[in-house]
Amino acid sequence: MRKLTLGSSEVEVSALCLGTDLIGSKIDRETSFRLLDLFRESGGTFVDTGNFYAAWLPGCKGGESETTIGLWMKERGNRHEMAIASKIGFDYPGCQGGLNAAEIERECDKSLRRLQTDRLDLYYAHRDDSETPVEETMEAFDRLIRAGKVRAIGASNLRSWRIAEANTVAGAHGWARYSAVEQRHTYLRPRHGADFGPQVSINEDLKGYCGARDITLIAYSALLQGAYTRQDRPVPMQYAGVDSNARLEVLRGVAEESGVTLNQVVIAWMRQSDPPVLPIIAGSEPGQLAENLAALKVTLAEDQIRRLDVAGNPDIKQAWLR
Repeated sequence: MRKLTLGSSEVEVSALCLGTDLIGSKIDRETSFRLLDLFRESGGTFVDTGNFYAAWLPGCKGGESETTIGLWMKERGNRHEMAIASKIGFDYPGCQGGLNAAEIERECDKSLRRLQTDRLDLYYAHRDDSETPVEETMEAFDRLIRAGKVRAIGASNLRSWRIAEANTVAGAHGWARYSAVEQRHTYLRPRHGADFGPQVSINEDLKGYCGARDITLIAYSALLQGAYTRQDRPVPMQYAGVDSNARLEVLRGVAEESGVTLNQVVIAWMRQSDPPVLPIIAGSEPGQLAENLAALKVTLAEDQIRRLDVAGNPDIKQAWLR
């Protein structure tokens, strides 16, 4: 699997990232290990987790994903081969959430213990914290990097202007900047005013900023939890409408032309976007993950990319063509 470097950092990751929010919780340990093994055997090295995964599930308290990944890496003896990303920002039992210095340092240490490692390759601010000065947050992240506990930092679910503000402040003080941004993103476009709660979507403004500043864009919810291919998973209401219907029609056409699945086209389209977007993939069983991994073999023609880009709302289409 091809490797790339996260922004201006020295962290090298695989071209696809494995999402693990349900690893060790809804997905049992045995299956979790099989999925992690399949990803690694396919050349994958980039694994995405979070400190509170999966505290929202009944019977879970958070940390289940990190703990399972830590056990897997210890059993396989492969920590040196992996690039592990974790996050802070949401509250869960024993953690009040936020991005103040004490919480960042405390949660980093907890994540390191659960993962049975001495460093995080990428550490995200997982949601914004308007109560904490940005200077306090960025200095705390920089201290972790100087201490060798973190190699690079990223932002997730922050607005473009807040990311730019944080990087400007960090640059003025000689601190580490955000090298990656992870947001909600898929082929379908959210409806105007769509509400995703604390989740923030990639938009054209963010694409422009990250492309100009050498910041890697990473997409979660890329495949809408199976909505492109499963009859029992309707398109989420935040996307449903005329624009999505038109884009789905073109997506199906490109998939048929190429002899691949809709999911594989979505992944390939992201990777060939300008700027490129690194998709987070997942699967509750090996067959699903294998389908997503096979998208690395898909290369879309320029005409197919153009048709996918301009499909849908004519006003958006004309704006993009200009």
